[in-house]
Amino acid sequence: MKIVGIIGGISWVSTIDYYRAINQGINERLGENNFAECMIYSFNYQDIINNNNSGNIEKTYEMLLGGAKHLKNSGASVILLAANTMNMFAERMEAEINLPVIHIAIVTANAIKEKGLKKIGLLGTKFTMEMDFFKDKLKALGIETIIPDDADREFIHLTIFEELGKGILKEETKARYIDIIDKLHKKGAEGAILGCTEIPLLIKDTDYHLPLFNTTLIHCKAAVNFALS
Repeated sequence: MKIVGIIGGISWVSTIDYYRAINQGINERLGENNFAECMIYSFNYQDIINNNNSGNIEKTYEMLLGGAKHLKNSGASVILLAANTMNMFAERMEAEINLPVIHIAIVTANAIKEKGLKKIGLLGTKFTMEMDFFKDKLKALGIETIIPDDADREFIHLTIFEELGKGILKEETKARYIDIIDKLHKKGAEGAILGCTEIPLLIKDTDYHLPLFNTTLIHCKAAVNFALS
């Protein structure tokens, strides 16, 4: 079994889901008392937020790169950036550390293509929704991305940092998220990407009648496949 290295703490509440899903995935495949060989390098989320707020994204990359190097030196065979937004650095990091970095957008795009969908809604931080690093992976597979309007993007971004990332789950927030997904459906979306690792803490697959793509679980499944390959 290959050792999985997880860059976490972005936020810690969703990093728990990574640890759980990867271990459960290994056990489902191997049975008995088999679980994952993995390591977690967990950051102080506030440091990442401070960098984002000051526009110093390069400093965030240097932090993540340092964590990835620690994991590689400790024996990790693959790296997961356990936050959708941080996967903007995945390809750059992979080239620099010479170790596979599983890109969350690539594995999610593949999962959507398997369902035969052509238009998909994308929820996440403003970085994930507005930048191209996620949408380009979908476009490469012929999938059109629809994102929420300005006010809804602002609401999602704010609640990710002020509520979900702190483990605060409100019914009124969930209702607004469902309403946002419904708006995207009316614009032609055939499903929606829960494109922040905290969103699946609030929204479950059964909460909407169209396919919802939990990027955390998709990412973890890819890690399990790699570990057992």
